[in-house]
Amino acid sequence: MNKEYHTWQSSHLNRNMELLVFGFAGKPVIFFPTRTARFYDYEDWEVIDAMKDRIEAGELQIFCLDSMDTESFYCTEKHPSERIKRHLLFESYVLYEIIPFIRSRNTHPDIISAGCSLGAYHALNIAFRYPHYFSKIVAMSGRYDLTLKLDYFNDLFDGFMNEDIFMNMPSLYVPHIHSPQVISQLKRLDITIVIGETDAFLNNNNTLHDALNKIGIGHQYFIWGGEAHKAQYWREMVKLYI
Repeated sequence: MNKEYHTWQSSHLNRNMELLVFGFAGKPVIFFPTRTARFYDYEDWEVIDAMKDRIEAGELQIFCLDSMDTESFYCTEKHPSERIKRHLLFESYVLYEIIPFIRSRNTHPDIISAGCSLGAYHALNIAFRYPHYFSKIVAMSGRYDLTLKLDYFNDLFDGFMNEDIFMNMPSLYVPHIHSPQVISQLKRLDITIVIGETDAFLNNNNTLHDALNKIGIGHQYFIWGGEAHKAQYWREMVKLYI
């Protein structure tokens, strides 16, 4: 399986960013890392190997990104308004550095946005905000409102809310999408959302599922048995949904 390591100084983040590319052709997949994870973790967890046959056949080309979460959502020494600003710079890095990098080496017209756990949030949120860049979303084991406080998960903004935060929480902003143009763009996306029946984020996934239905956005919604929030499950999910 073809594997490439790339790194450059990001103009948007003002720091070095690393990534791995698996494959030589096919539909490009931007694979967002789990919470505070690294660009090599999906390989180490054998999630990439689960797609090996399709990668080697030239059906998929996977771009595994590095995380910025410790500088944004999990940077507790920063004010929440600064955390979301840093996240927005990461978003710009993806849109204006990663996507051009993909386009420079892969002529396939479609781009898939995918991720697990917090990576599912990243994958779904950026594709919902900029649907014209993407053709498909695969979001596995995600939380789509990072302001929710649950038993073992904190509100990542400490009770603070502003427009930037609101407009980056899909289960909050989706019910307020009324633009026919935006709805038309979202309808064009192939959307798959997967969650475990005992996952702490199940209710939040149900909320997003209902909100999408109310504005007529078709999507596939799968609830797996158990928590299904580990690499052993993600290895099976990528075979089915990417």
